[in-house]
Amino acid sequence: MQYIRYQEQDLLCEDVPLSELAEEFGTPLYVYSKNQIVENFRAIKAPLTEINSVVCYALKANSNPAILALLAEEGAGADVVSAGELSLALKAGFAPGRIAFAGVGKREDEIEYALKNDICIFNAESTQELQLISLVAMRLGKKARVGLRVNPDIDAQSHPYITTGLKENKFGISAGEAFAAFQFAAGLPALEVVGVHTHIGSQIVKVEPFIEAARFVAGLVGKLREAGIMVQHIDFGGGFGVQYVNVLTHEGLPHENPGATPPPPGDFVGAILPILKETGCSIWFEPGRSIVANAGVLLTNVLYTKENGTKKFIIVDAGMNDLLRPALYDAYHQIVPIKIATYEHEKVDIVGPICETGDFFARDRMFAKVKRNDHLAILTAGAYGYVNTSNYNARPRPAEILVNGGKVRIVRERQTLDQLF
Repeated sequence: MQYIRYQEQDLLCEDVPLSELAEEFGTPLYVYSKNQIVENFRAIKAPLTEINSVVCYALKANSNPAILALLAEEGAGADVVSAGELSLALKAGFAPGRIAFAGVGKREDEIEYALKNDICIFNAESTQELQLISLVAMRLGKKARVGLRVNPDIDAQSHPYITTGLKENKFGISAGEAFAAFQFAAGLPALEVVGVHTHIGSQIVKVEPFIEAARFVAGLVGKLREAGIMVQHIDFGGGFGVQYVNVLTHEGLPHENPGATPPPPGDFVGAILPILKETGCSIWFEPGRSIVANAGVLLTNVLYTKENGTKKFIIVDAGMNDLLRPALYDAYHQIVPIKIATYEHEKVDIVGPICETGDFFARDRMFAKVKRNDHLAILTAGAYGYVNTSNYNARPRPAEILVNGGKVRIVRERQTLDQLF
Protein backbone atom coordinates (compact mmCIF):
# COMPACT_ATOMS: atom_id res chain seq x y z
CA MET A 1 0.00 0.00 0.00
CA GLN A 2 2.48 2.58 -1.20
CA TYR A 3 0.12 5.56 -1.31
CA ILE A 4 -1.03 5.30 2.32
CA ARG A 5 2.15 5.24 4.36
CA TYR A 6 4.05 6.64 7.29
CA GLN A 7 6.49 9.46 6.70
CA GLU A 8 8.47 9.36 9.91
CA GLN A 9 5.73 9.60 12.58
CA ASP A 10 2.90 10.94 10.41
CA LEU A 11 0.45 8.88 8.35
CA LEU A 12 -0.07 10.22 4.83
CA CYS A 13 -2.47 9.55 1.99
CA GLU A 14 -0.35 10.28 -1.06
CA ASP A 15 1.22 13.67 -0.19
CA VAL A 16 -1.38 14.78 2.36
CA PRO A 17 -1.04 14.22 6.13
CA LEU A 18 -4.19 12.52 7.36
CA SER A 19 -4.07 14.64 10.52
CA GLU A 20 -4.77 17.71 8.38
CA LEU A 21 -7.80 16.06 6.79
CA ALA A 22 -9.18 14.97 10.15
CA GLU A 23 -8.81 18.49 11.52
CA GLU A 24 -10.29 20.21 8.45
CA PHE A 25 -13.17 17.87 7.60
CA GLY A 26 -13.91 16.19 10.92
CA THR A 27 -14.46 12.54 11.69
CA PRO A 28 -15.60 9.90 10.97
CA LEU A 29 -14.13 10.45 7.52
CA TYR A 30 -13.43 8.16 4.57
CA VAL A 31 -10.29 9.05 2.63
CA TYR A 32 -9.30 7.43 -0.69
CA SER A 33 -6.12 7.49 -2.75
CA LYS A 34 -6.85 8.10 -6.42
CA ASN A 35 -3.49 6.78 -7.57
CA GLN A 36 -3.77 3.58 -5.54
CA ILE A 37 -7.12 2.85 -7.21
CA VAL A 38 -5.67 3.44 -10.67
CA GLU A 39 -2.60 1.33 -9.94
CA ASN A 40 -4.72 -1.55 -8.61
CA PHE A 41 -6.97 -1.50 -11.68
CA ARG A 42 -4.06 -1.43 -14.10
CA ALA A 43 -2.35 -4.33 -12.31
CA ILE A 44 -5.40 -6.52 -12.94
CA LYS A 45 -5.75 -5.34 -16.53
CA ALA A 46 -2.08 -5.78 -17.46
CA PRO A 47 -2.08 -9.59 -18.00
CA LEU A 48 -5.17 -9.30 -20.22
CA THR A 49 -3.88 -6.97 -22.91
CA GLU A 50 -3.33 -9.75 -25.48
CA ILE A 51 -6.87 -11.19 -25.34
CA ASN A 52 -10.47 -10.07 -25.81
CA SER A 53 -11.25 -9.11 -22.23
CA VAL A 54 -12.96 -6.62 -19.95
CA VAL A 55 -12.24 -5.83 -16.32
CA CYS A 56 -15.67 -5.01 -14.90
CA TYR A 57 -15.55 -3.10 -11.64
CA ALA A 58 -18.01 -4.48 -9.07
CA LEU A 59 -19.96 -1.45 -7.92
CA LYS A 60 -21.07 -3.21 -4.74
CA ALA A 61 -17.57 -2.67 -3.27
CA ASN A 62 -17.66 1.13 -3.43
CA SER A 63 -20.10 3.13 -5.54
CA ASN A 64 -18.92 6.68 -4.91
CA PRO A 65 -19.61 8.53 -8.17
CA ALA A 66 -16.12 10.05 -8.33
CA ILE A 67 -14.50 6.63 -8.05
CA LEU A 68 -16.87 5.24 -10.67
CA ALA A 69 -16.04 8.07 -13.09
CA LEU A 70 -12.33 7.49 -12.50
CA LEU A 71 -12.61 3.79 -13.37
CA ALA A 72 -14.84 4.45 -16.37
CA GLU A 73 -12.14 6.79 -17.70
CA GLU A 74 -9.63 3.96 -17.22
CA GLY A 75 -11.72 1.79 -19.55
CA ALA A 76 -13.31 -0.46 -16.94
CA GLY A 77 -16.59 -2.22 -17.48
CA ALA A 78 -19.18 -2.44 -14.71
CA ASP A 79 -20.64 -5.35 -12.75
CA VAL A 80 -24.01 -4.25 -11.36
CA VAL A 81 -26.59 -6.06 -9.23
CA SER A 82 -29.50 -3.60 -9.13
CA ALA A 83 -31.19 -0.90 -11.16
CA GLY A 84 -29.64 1.60 -8.77
CA GLU A 85 -26.13 0.40 -9.51
CA LEU A 86 -26.90 0.35 -13.23
CA SER A 87 -28.09 3.95 -13.05
CA LEU A 88 -24.92 4.97 -11.21
CA ALA A 89 -22.76 3.17 -13.78
CA LEU A 90 -24.46 4.84 -16.73
CA LYS A 91 -24.27 8.29 -15.15
CA ALA A 92 -20.57 7.75 -14.35
CA GLY A 93 -19.79 7.04 -18.01
CA PHE A 94 -19.53 3.25 -18.25
CA ALA A 95 -20.40 2.06 -21.75
CA PRO A 96 -23.61 -0.04 -21.80
CA GLY A 97 -21.83 -2.62 -23.94
CA ARG A 98 -19.38 -3.20 -21.08
CA ILE A 99 -21.98 -3.68 -18.32
CA ALA A 100 -23.00 -7.05 -16.87
CA PHE A 101 -26.11 -7.34 -14.69
CA ALA A 102 -25.78 -10.05 -12.04
CA GLY A 103 -27.70 -10.86 -8.86
CA VAL A 104 -29.94 -13.65 -7.66
CA GLY A 105 -33.13 -11.56 -7.40
CA LYS A 106 -33.62 -9.22 -10.37
CA ARG A 107 -37.04 -7.57 -10.43
CA GLU A 108 -39.06 -7.27 -13.64
CA ASP A 109 -38.73 -3.47 -13.69
CA GLU A 110 -34.95 -3.81 -13.28
CA ILE A 111 -34.76 -6.22 -16.22
CA GLU A 112 -36.80 -3.81 -18.34
CA TYR A 113 -34.59 -0.87 -17.36
CA ALA A 114 -31.45 -2.81 -18.31
CA LEU A 115 -32.89 -3.93 -21.66
CA LYS A 116 -33.93 -0.39 -22.54
CA ASN A 117 -30.35 0.71 -21.87
CA ASP A 118 -28.96 -2.11 -24.05
CA ILE A 119 -26.50 -3.54 -21.53
CA CYS A 120 -24.14 -6.23 -22.75
CA ILE A 121 -25.36 -9.22 -20.75
CA PHE A 122 -27.59 -10.54 -17.98
CA ASN A 123 -25.96 -13.17 -15.79
CA ALA A 124 -29.04 -15.23 -14.98
CA GLU A 125 -29.25 -17.44 -11.88
CA SER A 126 -32.38 -19.58 -12.36
CA THR A 127 -34.70 -20.95 -15.05
CA GLN A 128 -37.53 -18.75 -13.74
CA GLU A 129 -35.32 -15.70 -14.21
CA LEU A 130 -34.52 -16.81 -17.76
CA GLN A 131 -38.25 -17.03 -18.50
CA LEU A 132 -38.86 -13.55 -17.12
CA ILE A 133 -35.98 -12.01 -19.09
CA SER A 134 -37.38 -13.65 -22.23
CA LEU A 135 -40.90 -12.33 -21.55
CA VAL A 136 -39.71 -8.78 -20.91
CA ALA A 137 -37.49 -8.83 -23.99
CA MET A 138 -40.39 -10.07 -26.15
CA ARG A 139 -42.63 -7.31 -24.82
CA LEU A 140 -39.98 -4.71 -25.71
CA GLY A 141 -39.21 -6.26 -29.09
CA LYS A 142 -35.60 -6.85 -28.08
CA LYS A 143 -33.14 -9.72 -27.92
CA ALA A 144 -31.60 -10.24 -24.49
CA ARG A 145 -28.03 -11.52 -24.26
CA VAL A 146 -27.68 -13.87 -21.31
CA GLY A 147 -25.05 -15.89 -19.54
CA LEU A 148 -25.93 -18.52 -16.95
CA ARG A 149 -24.29 -18.33 -13.55
CA VAL A 150 -23.17 -21.83 -12.67
CA ASN A 151 -22.39 -22.84 -9.10
CA PRO A 152 -19.43 -25.27 -9.34
CA ASP A 153 -19.55 -26.35 -5.65
CA ILE A 154 -15.99 -25.17 -5.01
CA ASP A 155 -14.87 -24.12 -1.55
CA ALA A 156 -13.43 -20.61 -1.76
CA GLN A 157 -11.89 -21.08 1.71
CA SER A 158 -13.24 -17.70 2.75
CA HIS A 159 -15.71 -16.45 5.37
CA PRO A 160 -19.01 -18.41 5.10
CA TYR A 161 -21.00 -15.19 4.60
CA ILE A 162 -19.01 -14.31 1.46
CA THR A 163 -18.53 -17.81 0.02
CA THR A 164 -20.89 -18.06 -2.95
CA GLY A 165 -19.82 -21.13 -4.92
CA LEU A 166 -20.91 -24.01 -2.67
CA LYS A 167 -24.01 -26.09 -3.45
CA GLU A 168 -25.74 -24.85 -0.28
CA ASN A 169 -25.34 -21.19 -1.33
CA LYS A 170 -28.27 -19.29 -2.87
CA PHE A 171 -26.31 -18.21 -5.93
CA GLY A 172 -26.35 -19.64 -9.43
CA ILE A 173 -27.48 -22.90 -11.01
CA SER A 174 -25.96 -26.06 -9.58
CA ALA A 175 -23.30 -27.80 -11.64
CA GLY A 176 -25.47 -30.90 -12.00
CA GLU A 177 -28.35 -28.89 -13.48
CA ALA A 178 -26.28 -26.50 -15.60
CA PHE A 179 -26.35 -28.38 -18.90
CA ALA A 180 -30.14 -28.77 -18.81
CA ALA A 181 -30.53 -25.08 -17.89
CA PHE A 182 -28.45 -24.04 -20.90
CA GLN A 183 -30.60 -26.20 -23.16
CA PHE A 184 -33.73 -24.65 -21.64
CA ALA A 185 -32.37 -21.14 -22.19
CA ALA A 186 -31.44 -21.90 -25.78
CA GLY A 187 -35.06 -22.84 -26.48
CA LEU A 188 -36.58 -19.62 -25.12
CA PRO A 189 -37.60 -16.88 -27.54
CA ALA A 190 -35.95 -13.45 -27.36
CA LEU A 191 -32.84 -14.83 -25.64
CA GLU A 192 -29.34 -15.11 -27.06
CA VAL A 193 -27.33 -17.49 -24.89
CA VAL A 194 -23.79 -16.18 -25.15
CA GLY A 195 -21.86 -17.12 -22.03
CA VAL A 196 -21.02 -18.83 -18.78
CA HIS A 197 -20.74 -16.95 -15.50
CA THR A 198 -19.23 -18.10 -12.23
CA HIS A 199 -18.25 -16.39 -9.01
CA ILE A 200 -17.13 -18.58 -6.13
CA GLY A 201 -16.76 -16.01 -3.35
CA SER A 202 -15.02 -12.95 -1.99
CA GLN A 203 -11.75 -12.29 -0.16
CA ILE A 204 -10.13 -15.47 -1.53
CA VAL A 205 -6.44 -15.55 -0.62
CA LYS A 206 -5.30 -18.68 -2.49
CA VAL A 207 -5.11 -19.31 -6.22
CA GLU A 208 -6.10 -22.98 -6.02
CA PRO A 209 -9.89 -22.42 -5.80
CA PHE A 210 -9.71 -20.15 -8.84
CA ILE A 211 -7.71 -22.70 -10.81
CA GLU A 212 -10.27 -25.39 -9.95
CA ALA A 213 -13.10 -23.09 -11.02
CA ALA A 214 -11.34 -22.20 -14.29
CA ARG A 215 -10.96 -25.87 -15.18
CA PHE A 216 -14.63 -26.45 -14.43
CA VAL A 217 -15.72 -23.54 -16.64
CA ALA A 218 -13.44 -24.53 -19.51
CA GLY A 219 -14.80 -28.07 -19.38
CA LEU A 220 -18.40 -26.82 -19.36
CA VAL A 221 -17.77 -24.59 -22.39
CA GLY A 222 -16.47 -27.62 -24.29
CA LYS A 223 -19.54 -29.72 -23.43
CA LEU A 224 -21.92 -26.95 -24.40
CA ARG A 225 -20.26 -26.47 -27.78
CA GLU A 226 -20.40 -30.18 -28.46
CA ALA A 227 -24.17 -29.93 -27.91
CA GLY A 228 -24.44 -27.02 -30.35
CA ILE A 229 -24.69 -24.24 -27.76
CA MET A 230 -21.89 -22.04 -29.04
CA VAL A 231 -21.04 -19.89 -26.04
CA GLN A 232 -18.30 -17.34 -26.71
CA HIS A 233 -18.13 -15.47 -23.42
CA ILE A 234 -16.83 -16.32 -19.94
CA ASP A 235 -17.49 -14.07 -16.95
CA PHE A 236 -15.20 -15.42 -14.25
CA GLY A 237 -16.33 -13.10 -11.47
CA GLY A 238 -13.91 -11.66 -8.95
CA GLY A 239 -13.15 -12.28 -5.30
CA PHE A 240 -9.40 -11.68 -5.31
CA GLY A 241 -8.34 -11.31 -1.69
CA VAL A 242 -6.46 -8.36 -0.20
CA GLN A 243 -4.28 -7.96 2.86
CA TYR A 244 -5.94 -6.76 6.05
CA VAL A 245 -3.32 -7.72 8.64
CA ASN A 246 0.09 -6.06 9.01
CA VAL A 247 -0.70 -3.74 6.12
CA LEU A 248 1.53 -1.04 7.60
CA THR A 249 4.64 -1.60 9.66
CA HIS A 250 6.52 0.93 11.78
CA GLU A 251 8.84 0.53 14.73
CA GLY A 252 6.23 2.31 16.84
CA LEU A 253 3.47 -0.15 15.96
CA PRO A 254 2.93 -3.50 17.70
CA HIS A 255 3.73 -6.51 15.55
CA GLU A 256 0.69 -8.23 14.09
CA ASN A 257 0.49 -11.88 13.10
CA PRO A 258 0.59 -11.62 9.31
CA GLY A 259 -1.65 -14.64 8.67
CA ALA A 260 -2.33 -15.53 5.03
CA THR A 261 -0.84 -12.99 2.63
CA PRO A 262 -2.71 -13.04 -0.69
CA PRO A 263 -0.78 -12.68 -3.93
CA PRO A 264 -1.22 -9.46 -5.94
CA PRO A 265 -4.44 -9.41 -8.01
CA GLY A 266 -2.46 -9.67 -11.24
CA ASP A 267 -1.04 -12.97 -10.04
CA PHE A 268 -4.55 -14.39 -9.57
CA VAL A 269 -5.39 -13.44 -13.15
CA GLY A 270 -2.10 -14.80 -14.48
CA ALA A 271 -2.68 -18.17 -12.79
CA ILE A 272 -6.07 -18.84 -14.37
CA LEU A 273 -5.67 -17.09 -17.71
CA PRO A 274 -3.87 -19.96 -19.52
CA ILE A 275 -6.80 -22.27 -18.73
CA LEU A 276 -9.49 -19.83 -19.84
CA LYS A 277 -7.61 -18.72 -22.98
CA GLU A 278 -7.84 -22.23 -24.40
CA THR A 279 -11.61 -21.79 -24.81
CA GLY A 280 -11.18 -18.91 -27.25
CA CYS A 281 -13.91 -17.01 -25.40
CA SER A 282 -13.92 -13.37 -24.47
CA ILE A 283 -13.05 -13.23 -20.79
CA TRP A 284 -14.51 -10.83 -18.24
CA PHE A 285 -13.49 -10.40 -14.63
CA GLU A 286 -15.44 -8.60 -11.89
CA PRO A 287 -13.02 -7.37 -9.21
CA GLY A 288 -14.19 -4.87 -6.63
CA ARG A 289 -12.38 -5.23 -3.31
CA SER A 290 -8.99 -5.71 -4.96
CA ILE A 291 -9.34 -2.35 -6.74
CA VAL A 292 -10.49 -0.12 -3.90
CA ALA A 293 -9.97 -1.79 -0.50
CA ASN A 294 -6.39 -0.78 0.23
CA ALA A 295 -6.97 2.65 -1.31
CA GLY A 296 -9.23 3.73 1.54
CA VAL A 297 -9.05 4.46 5.25
CA LEU A 298 -11.66 5.46 7.80
CA LEU A 299 -10.46 8.21 10.13
CA THR A 300 -11.90 8.38 13.62
CA ASN A 301 -11.36 10.39 16.78
CA VAL A 302 -10.79 9.04 20.30
CA LEU A 303 -13.68 10.24 22.44
CA TYR A 304 -12.74 8.55 25.71
CA THR A 305 -10.65 5.81 27.25
CA LYS A 306 -11.94 3.83 30.21
CA GLU A 307 -11.30 0.66 32.20
CA ASN A 308 -13.78 -1.62 33.92
CA GLY A 309 -11.36 -3.74 35.92
CA THR A 310 -11.25 -6.41 33.23
CA LYS A 311 -10.73 -4.52 29.99
CA LYS A 312 -9.51 -1.19 28.73
CA PHE A 313 -11.66 0.46 26.09
CA ILE A 314 -10.81 3.07 23.47
CA ILE A 315 -14.13 4.67 22.54
CA VAL A 316 -14.06 6.33 19.12
CA ASP A 317 -16.55 8.44 17.20
CA ALA A 318 -16.92 5.96 14.31
CA GLY A 319 -19.39 3.14 14.80
CA MET A 320 -20.70 0.00 13.17
CA ASN A 321 -23.00 2.22 11.11
CA ASP A 322 -19.86 3.72 9.51
CA LEU A 323 -17.96 0.45 8.98
CA LEU A 324 -20.02 -2.71 9.39
CA ARG A 325 -17.50 -5.43 8.51
CA PRO A 326 -16.10 -6.08 12.03
CA ALA A 327 -19.61 -6.38 13.54
CA LEU A 328 -21.01 -8.38 10.62
CA TYR A 329 -18.13 -10.77 9.87
CA ASP A 330 -15.87 -10.31 12.89
CA ALA A 331 -13.59 -8.98 10.14
CA TYR A 332 -10.09 -7.81 10.99
CA HIS A 333 -8.86 -4.32 10.06
CA GLN A 334 -5.48 -3.02 11.11
CA ILE A 335 -5.93 0.20 13.09
CA VAL A 336 -3.10 2.67 13.57
CA PRO A 337 -2.54 6.14 15.08
CA ILE A 338 -2.42 8.98 12.57
CA LYS A 339 0.54 10.31 14.54
CA ILE A 340 2.84 7.96 16.42
CA ALA A 341 3.52 9.72 19.70
CA THR A 342 4.61 6.78 21.86
CA TYR A 343 6.10 3.33 21.53
CA GLU A 344 4.18 2.08 24.57
CA HIS A 345 1.47 -0.50 23.88
CA GLU A 346 -1.42 -2.00 25.84
CA LYS A 347 -4.20 -4.51 25.22
CA VAL A 348 -7.49 -2.78 24.42
CA ASP A 349 -10.90 -3.05 22.80
CA ILE A 350 -11.53 -0.32 20.23
CA VAL A 351 -15.27 0.32 20.19
CA GLY A 352 -17.81 2.77 18.82
CA PRO A 353 -20.56 4.82 20.46
CA ILE A 354 -23.54 2.75 19.23
CA CYS A 355 -25.81 1.01 21.72
CA GLU A 356 -24.77 -2.51 20.70
CA THR A 357 -22.12 -4.76 22.23
CA GLY A 358 -21.32 -5.77 18.67
CA ASP A 359 -20.22 -2.21 17.89
CA PHE A 360 -16.48 -2.81 17.88
CA PHE A 361 -13.49 -2.49 15.56
CA ALA A 362 -10.91 -4.50 17.53
CA ARG A 363 -11.00 -6.74 20.60
CA ASP A 364 -8.13 -7.72 22.88
CA ARG A 365 -5.64 -6.07 20.56
CA MET A 366 -2.22 -4.67 21.41
CA PHE A 367 -2.34 -0.99 20.55
CA ALA A 368 -0.37 2.19 21.11
CA LYS A 369 -1.36 4.14 24.20
CA VAL A 370 -3.70 6.94 23.15
CA LYS A 371 -5.60 9.74 24.81
CA ARG A 372 -8.76 11.72 24.22
CA ASN A 373 -8.85 13.59 20.85
CA ASP A 374 -6.11 11.48 19.25
CA HIS A 375 -6.97 10.38 15.73
CA LEU A 376 -6.84 6.81 14.45
CA ALA A 377 -7.00 5.30 10.96
CA ILE A 378 -8.85 2.08 10.20
CA LEU A 379 -6.98 0.68 7.22
CA THR A 380 -8.13 -1.20 4.10
CA ALA A 381 -11.56 0.37 4.40
CA GLY A 382 -12.09 1.37 0.77
CA ALA A 383 -14.29 -1.65 -0.01
CA TYR A 384 -17.58 -2.52 1.70
CA GLY A 385 -17.19 0.54 3.89
CA TYR A 386 -19.35 3.50 2.91
CA VAL A 387 -21.68 1.30 0.82
CA ASN A 388 -22.73 -0.47 4.04
CA THR A 389 -23.24 2.68 6.11
CA SER A 390 -26.57 3.37 7.77
CA ASN A 391 -28.33 5.91 9.96
CA TYR A 392 -28.65 3.53 12.89
CA ASN A 393 -28.94 5.46 16.17
CA ALA A 394 -29.84 8.42 13.89
CA ARG A 395 -26.17 8.96 13.11
CA PRO A 396 -25.37 10.97 9.95
CA ARG A 397 -23.29 9.23 7.32
CA PRO A 398 -19.63 10.34 7.06
CA ALA A 399 -18.01 12.45 4.35
CA GLU A 400 -15.73 11.01 1.66
CA ILE A 401 -12.49 12.57 0.40
CA LEU A 402 -10.44 11.71 -2.70
CA VAL A 403 -6.73 12.57 -2.65
CA ASN A 404 -4.61 12.95 -5.78
CA GLY A 405 -1.01 13.78 -4.93
CA GLY A 406 -1.34 16.97 -2.91
CA LYS A 407 -4.86 17.75 -4.10
CA VAL A 408 -7.89 17.07 -1.93
CA ARG A 409 -11.48 16.84 -3.15
CA ILE A 410 -14.69 16.25 -1.22
CA VAL A 411 -16.50 13.55 -3.20
CA ARG A 412 -19.40 13.22 -0.77
CA GLU A 413 -20.47 15.78 1.80
CA ARG A 414 -21.11 14.72 5.37
CA GLN A 415 -24.79 14.11 6.00
CA THR A 416 -26.39 16.72 8.22
CA LEU A 417 -28.85 16.31 11.07
CA ASP A 418 -31.51 18.08 9.02
CA GLN A 419 -31.12 15.46 6.29
CA LEU A 420 -32.09 12.73 8.76
CA PHE A 421 -35.67 14.00 9.04
